Amino acid sequence: MWRREGGILKSRIVTWEPSEEFVRNNHVINTPLQTMYIMADLGPYGKLGYKKYEHVLCTLKVDSNGVITVKPDFTGLKGPYRIETEGEKQELWKYTIDNVSSLAQPEEEEREQRVFKDLYGRHKEYLSSLVGTDFEMTAPGALRLFVNGEVVSAQGYEYDNLYVHFFVELPTTNWSSPAFQQLSGITQTCATKSLGLDKVAYFSYPFTFEASFLHEDESADALPEWPVLYCEVLSLDFWQRYRVEGYGAVVLPATPGSHTLTVSTWRPMELGTVAELRRFFIGGSLELEDLSYVRIPGTFKGERLSRFGFRTETTGSVTFRLHCLQQSRAFMESSFLRKRMRSVLDRLEGFSQQSSVHSVLEAFRRARRRMQEARESLPQDLVSPSGTMAS
Repeated sequence: MWRREGGILKSRIVTWEPSEEFVRNNHVINTPLQTMYIMADLGPYGKLGYKKYEHVLCTLKVDSNGVITVKPDFTGLKGPYRIETEGEKQELWKYTIDNVSSLAQPEEEEREQRVFKDLYGRHKEYLSSLVGTDFEMTAPGALRLFVNGEVVSAQGYEYDNLYVHFFVELPTTNWSSPAFQQLSGITQTCATKSLGLDKVAYFSYPFTFEASFLHEDESADALPEWPVLYCEVLSLDFWQRYRVEGYGAVVLPATPGSHTLTVSTWRPMELGTVAELRRFFIGGSLELEDLSYVRIPGTFKGERLSRFGFRTETTGSVTFRLHCLQQSRAFMESSFLRKRMRSVLDRLEGFSQQSSVHSVLEAFRRARRRMQEARESLPQDLVSPSGTMAS
């Protein structure tokens, strides 16, 4: 708990520009230190004793374990250190730091190694106590997906004061999420600002979710599906009239890491000026009853989905930033199980990139290689045309 004095915090909660010493001291166990500075007064003649002419040549620190830290390090073969003074006459000073102490005895070196070993051993125990031992593992054959995302911005839309409604749809087979998990969200309403020719609304709205994939049938040839992120962009004016500005969808990345995705959107439209006048004066417009209609609705069971006669208009785009993390026992278990799960991950990645030309060419090469291997395994009298004619 932080105490206040006069409405001002007594200690800073956030250090925006931490120094190297600050980072080092906050990542290692703090021990009592004694510090000594070796300084030089480089002021001109007759102006000695002024603080602005004082310079730190070397800092010596000794902790309770007897460890001495020297900064900067001993000169050695690196050459002298340099100090340039500023003022009426610029001067250049050079100095060296040498260790003139007698060499340590073997017993002292051994004692020093024990001190370092004990120090870092206690630091390791301290870090282990912070992490704990109850590390949650996934089920065998399962892949857990963590996504820390952000709705960054929306740009290129007709009206101002935008907000985004989004949700993640998990495939019905092999995918699940915790009961408490919320897979949808709505951003705040954000006014746009002009950036070049576009009007951009910056949301910086964070969200997070978790999902699990369990591949039960390894022999199945069908490509497993990957979660889809749907978004709906709406606008809200001073009179509380809202309008649908666009719908969009994107498949989540199948590879871990940081990804920036730009989702292009569209909206349904009616022919004629009456619909546009109603949209301008009254608000409201054609809306999708099921947002999954942006891609293939989950309720669709047929072979062909026809959208003939459905009129749309291209609108703006929404930018998402996703940080994906994947967890699986296959990443640390035996090579056989790792290869099993790797095949699953490869197929998942192939699902998200199946439109890539590289993937198509790679599949063609594999098929050609299998055909050549099958041809080489056949008896020569069946493969050779001359053998066939002789028989």
